[in-house]
Amino acid sequence: MDLVLGIDAGGTSSRCAVRTLHGDPVGYGRSGGGNPTAHGAAVARSNLASAVRQALGAHDPASVRAAVAGVAGSSASPDDLTELWAALGLGVSPRVVGDVEIAFSAGTAAPSGTVLISGTGAIAAHLADRSVTAVSDGYGWLLGDTGSGFWLGRQAVGSVLDTLRHGAPPYGTLAEAVVERLLGAVGTPPGPDRVNEVIRAVHARAPLALAELAPLVTAAAEAGDTTATNLITRAAVHLVDTVAKVRAPGDTGPIVLAGSVLTGNGPLGHAVRDRLTRRWNAPVTTAGDAACAAAWLAARDLVPDPDALHARIMRA
Repeated sequence: MDLVLGIDAGGTSSRCAVRTLHGDPVGYGRSGGGNPTAHGAAVARSNLASAVRQALGAHDPASVRAAVAGVAGSSASPDDLTELWAALGLGVSPRVVGDVEIAFSAGTAAPSGTVLISGTGAIAAHLADRSVTAVSDGYGWLLGDTGSGFWLGRQAVGSVLDTLRHGAPPYGTLAEAVVERLLGAVGTPPGPDRVNEVIRAVHARAPLALAELAPLVTAAAEAGDTTATNLITRAAVHLVDTVAKVRAPGDTGPIVLAGSVLTGNGPLGHAVRDRLTRRWNAPVTTAGDAACAAAWLAARDLVPDPDALHARIMRA
């Protein structure tokens, strides 16, 4: 039985999907981060090996006809995985592509269009014939990633600090939730002492930990908190502006939304989708599993009807 293999090598986790050339699921594996830039080559190889072995199970590694590995920023080369592939007994060399290409293919079988990713960070890219032709943002938390989970968390803390210093009770759902998450304290009495406690708590954590506060913004907005709702609106405006930097006004190609901030059933995803639809007369889709999309990219040149295979693999 001929197989194809797809890898999504993320910074925090790695996933591997194995499918037949008919799109039938064979196995799926999960492990730690597989990005060699983030974790070093040895750790990345070990984590990827674990995910691949889980996905293959008892199947013969030599039956893998093609493989694609999606790595953030295309920060790996085929040479980075050669040793891993040989150790696993796979008879093919992986084609390494960026996570942007994988995310786009996780939402559409079309060769050209736009992808907007907002998770911990944020980036938009335009693709032509599955190759990235333009990129906007993606500069990282210190320099950009506007509208990302990190951005939402940072803005939430800033708004809460202003509320604690200048506001009057009641302080609102968002302020209560952020203070409770950061300090483990219920209630938000005003004053410089509580402000300084929040500041110290934030600086005691890794900067990217602010992204963990993004779900609090979502929940508060759904509960009707005005501050949270305004943050959601601002994030949506920023993200759509990020798309506009890589996408022509009359472009009718698909737009794929990816990343944890946009793919859930939350208010930011809805707001971004609504703004994109009104700005461009184009389909807006949500990305599915990236490892499955990588498996499809591996298989598409081996089958007579790649579009039908995409539907089967992404639905399985």
